[in-house]
Amino acid sequence: MISNICRQKITETLEKNYMPYAMSVIVSRAIPEIDGLKPSHRKLLYTMYKMGLINGNRTKSANVVGQTMKLNPHGDMAIYETLVRLTRGNESLLHPFIDSKGNFGKKYSKDMSYAAPRYTEVKLDKICNELFKYIDKNTVEFMDNYDGTLKEPKLLPTTFPNILVNANQGIAVGMANSICSFNLREVCETTIKYIKNENLDITKYLKAPDLASGGYLIYKKEQIKKIYETGKGSFKLRGRYNYDKKNNCIEIYEIPYTTNVETIIDKIVDLVKDNKIKEITDVRDETDLNGLKITLDLKKNTNVDLLMKKLYKLTPLEDNFTCNFNILIDGKPRVLGIKGILKEWVEFRIKCIKGYLNYDINKKSDKLHLLLGLEKILLDIDKAIKIIKDTKEDKEVVPNLMKGFNLDNVQAEYIAEIKLRNLNKEYISNQIQMIDDIKKELKNLLEIVEDDNKIKNIIIKELKEVSKKYGQPRKTHIIDGENIDEINEEHLIEDYTVKLFLTNENYIKKITIASLRAFSEQKLKEDDFIIQEIEAKNKDELLLFSNKQNVYKLRLYEINDCKASSLGEYLTNILGLDENEKIIYMCLSNNYDGYVICCFENGKIAKVEMSNYKTKTNRKKLVKAYSAKSKLIRMIYIKDDIDIILFKNNKKELVINTKDIDVQSTRNSQGIEVLNIGKRSKITDVKIVDELNT
Repeated sequence: MISNICRQKITETLEKNYMPYAMSVIVSRAIPEIDGLKPSHRKLLYTMYKMGLINGNRTKSANVVGQTMKLNPHGDMAIYETLVRLTRGNESLLHPFIDSKGNFGKKYSKDMSYAAPRYTEVKLDKICNELFKYIDKNTVEFMDNYDGTLKEPKLLPTTFPNILVNANQGIAVGMANSICSFNLREVCETTIKYIKNENLDITKYLKAPDLASGGYLIYKKEQIKKIYETGKGSFKLRGRYNYDKKNNCIEIYEIPYTTNVETIIDKIVDLVKDNKIKEITDVRDETDLNGLKITLDLKKNTNVDLLMKKLYKLTPLEDNFTCNFNILIDGKPRVLGIKGILKEWVEFRIKCIKGYLNYDINKKSDKLHLLLGLEKILLDIDKAIKIIKDTKEDKEVVPNLMKGFNLDNVQAEYIAEIKLRNLNKEYISNQIQMIDDIKKELKNLLEIVEDDNKIKNIIIKELKEVSKKYGQPRKTHIIDGENIDEINEEHLIEDYTVKLFLTNENYIKKITIASLRAFSEQKLKEDDFIIQEIEAKNKDELLLFSNKQNVYKLRLYEINDCKASSLGEYLTNILGLDENEKIIYMCLSNNYDGYVICCFENGKIAKVEMSNYKTKTNRKKLVKAYSAKSKLIRMIYIKDDIDIILFKNNKKELVINTKDIDVQSTRNSQGIEVLNIGKRSKITDVKIVDELNT
């Protein structure tokens, strides 16, 4: 038996064991900080910076991976995968941080794997100068690495809002982030405008996201506005294509950022196999050194625009990018809109600038202090030389200088270290002349560091320079969502001619003309018989009238095709008919043009416009489709007026034209009396004159 069982509350166990892990993943792995980098990115880039790869030649990726492990001990392949995504060769980022040589795979392909780190070479891209600017001048805080042997920066002092310029996605514990990228020029301009006026309309300057994969962005103002304001929302991306008329093929050369070539091709192949897409004869991945290309060979006379609409609807060629601007601010995750991000970045950048300004102030103050000491010995250089010459012990030189010229220890040390050849009036005078310049510089620096507006002007100047140096045209083209013709389900359905058969036992058959030619003998249940047949198209809408004065609406493509040898579809199940309810008549809606003629036993006829059966919503059932006051003898749909014959039970007949029947305003109207019926007489049958002639 198990003994010494220790009982512990599950909440306490989770708090003690799971929460530290969860917080570590959130803070130290998956969520980026205001500099736009996750810890793994920052450690890698800083390692490359310290290796001198910002200006030097490329080195083997394996070398970088090995050095990075001093800061990031998560395994060499994890580090290399991080490096791959940051390279120019992988094409994941609008502005890659790493200049690469060799095969680094492609963001748009899951099968195009990257080469091993021993075969590839890397160095930092030029834009990294903006990530590390003045990093050695106390712009950011440093901390110990995992074993306390090295120092690494907590953040990088990026001179532009990198958090918005390069896409960033990650999954933590209980939360995630998904930040789309924006065009660098637009980001810089928007940031400048924001610094000048925090109440600006962001949408005027930051047009829309800009993804490294290019393609089209379907712009809907409300969606973009929601993302900008809340940091959450989604937008649609579409691939771009060319139609090669000569070879009758479509060449897709840009796809949504969220998908890949293989997924798109697999989906198209499945659609072709399932006969949902019949216009494509072949699909090929022709991606090469010139870039991505998916080629679709087409059948003759294919409607290319309609085909692409189908592909956008049915494949990841059109896909959603879901935004969740979750960022670590002072170690705490926060979901921010664009203004919130810019506010935090500007505050961060002000701290960076104050950091290097104070660094310069301290350095210049120290230099000034030394020069002021040097100025004192200018009055009597010979005295200084004599003090040094007459001092017997080396350790007494500095104290004697301090005493002889009223210097402090630092000044005296500096003077004592001056070379003998420099102890001339010319050298010392030149040094003294720097005092005024340094004082002016210090005054200017102190004025700037105490004035946030002047610091903001520095930020604006830097943003203009970054925009000019590294700005590039948009890769993702914007198309107005209002001009997009959204394809619906009906567009995806094939239209063809069918024959409909309605039986007395509530069965309906939809048979293609080809199938009917091959086998025309109809199979029916015992004692069942066909009461009506009509020709239609697969996309037509069908109206089905029941003996309970109801009318049901049905799209023909909702009914399965069948053969003459099958019983067909049971309408009681399809329509949900009541007990003893039967369908007695069917007709096509024909865009609700024409009339329904209802002939009743009592000699009355109702002529009702088809538009009375039209509804604004997609209602499947309408009640009071016709009058229940008298037994319905026959129902006829007409588009134009016709001659009909009314048969009485006394074997008398009457021929009338429907144009002489007044149109009724309601569906369930009793109609008008066209035949005077006595007490014992009634209408027994109604026929169309043209039917008798045939």
